[in-house]
Amino acid sequence: MSPMEPVKDTITRARLAELAASGFGDLIKAVVDCERRVMVVGGELHSDEEQWLLEDGSRQPELWGINLYPADLSPDWIEFDSMINVRPSQGNPSRGVENPQIQALIRAIIAELVPE
Repeated sequence: MSPMEPVKDTITRARLAELAASGFGDLIKAVVDCERRVMVVGGELHSDEEQWLLEDGSRQPELWGINLYPADLSPDWIEFDSMINVRPSQGNPSRGVENPQIQALIRAIIAELVPE
């Protein structure tokens, strides 16, 4: 696995693909901070990326785990699936991000961070 990489400005799909190739092949795990509009990619587990962000000042309720498929040019390149998303206290009882507004916010943040 490659080291985790914070994304506070932008990252290319090519770089995401490189990171994916050194780990899971076609996908790369990411955790997005919806408040700070940043993410961390490249962890073996979403919880590793979540911990990185928490240590960097993020608040746990704002963190959502996703998978990115850099070679997929469709809207489905973002997969809302992670164990860190299981939060019944926030109305999210599953691994998916069930709230369509949070999904839309995550998509907007990813569009900013991966502009190509």
